[in-house]
This record gives sequence, C-alpha cells and structure tokens, in this order.
Amino acid sequence: MFIAAASASVASFTGLRGLALITGWPPKLAWLLPVTVDAYAMTSARVWLAASTRARRARRFARTNAIGAITASIAGNATYHAVTVGLMTISPPIVVAVGAVPAAVLGFTAHLHALSSLDDSEDVREDESGDAAQDVPEDGPKPRLRTRPKRKPKVRTEDELRTAAREADTAHRAAHAGRPITRDGLRTVLKISGDKATELRRWLAAEDSSGSESVSSE
Repeated sequence: MFIAAASASVASFTGLRGLALITGWPPKLAWLLPVTVDAYAMTSARVWLAASTRARRARRFARTNAIGAITASIAGNATYHAVTVGLMTISPPIVVAVGAVPAAVLGFTAHLHALSSLDDSEDVREDESGDAAQDVPEDGPKPRLRTRPKRKPKVRTEDELRTAAREADTAHRAAHAGRPITRDGLRTVLKISGDKATELRRWLAAEDSSGSESVSSE
C-alpha cells in the first residue's frame, strides 16, 4: 500500500506541477498545485472515513469533496499529458480553472473544518426531514405526523347558560354595588357570542322585573 501510494503521489505531483507551469504559474510556485489538490483529496477522505466525524452532514460533504478532488487530480493529469503529446492546446477555460483551484480549496477546507466540529445533536435537526423523505418510497405510505387531538367545544344547554348568567350577574352585583352585569360582561365571562349575550341580558332583566313585581304585589 505504501509503495502504491508513494508512486501514485509522485506521478500525480509531476503531472499537476507541469499543468501549473503551462497555464502560467511561476516555476517557484508550480509545486503548490499538486500539493493543494492531492492534500485536499487525502484530507477529505480521512474526514469522510474517520470514526471521530460524528455529523452526517460532515461525512456527506467530505465524501463529495474527496471524490471531487480525486476527479480534479485525474483531469489535471490527463490534461497535462494530452497537451504534452499535442492532443490538446491550453485554452482560456483551462487557465481559469487551474487558477481558481487554490481559492476553491481554501473555501471548501474552511467549510469542512466547521462541519467536522458538529455532533449528531446539532446535525439531526436538518437531517431528520431529508433522511425521512429519502427513506420513504414515493408510492409507499406517508409518515404519520403526531398532532394534538382537537378538543370539541363544550355545548351548554339553555338552562346551563341561564344558570351561569345568573351566577355571573350575582357576582357582578356583589362586586359593583348592586349594578347588574352588562352584555359585554356576560360575553366575556361566559365566552359566548354577542347575540347570545344580548339574549341572556334581556332574560336577566325580564327575570328581575318579574321578581320585583311579585315582591310589590305581596
């Protein structure tokens, strides 16, 4: 494994350094291109496969970047050899792509470092919805969401409403020097509509009037 890795690294280094030279990199800095690409491929692969990487987002990002860096290294070596034997010429897109490698790797490295410090508790909030959607087939049963059962409003009879209105009126009179409860007061205390509160207010007034007439006749 060591011999295979060493020989592959040397060969890749030579090809990518040659690509940097023919795309305009200074000779003293051309060695940075293979180091940047291959080192980032190795770093991403280690983060992807390391047991210490706990967050799923970090693993996915590291896997994508490892494969991308390896692909970029292969493409860079292939481009260098194709140009060397005359199958290709260096075009402006190739120059731009090679020149953008350091900045792109810097940004990817910073993002990978931030993700690798996450743990499962921080990562699960964003992964639960995505993973659940991937695990359920399109034609399969949909996951059932837990919802609170809706409470049906309690239905009170007319007698219960009148009894409650009378109790509210009595309490209001005791607290406000004998003044009867108002329509809005009934609506607030009994949590009823305005029309129902008006009806009960009229019923209370009629009941009070009939009670007063009975007392006077006696």
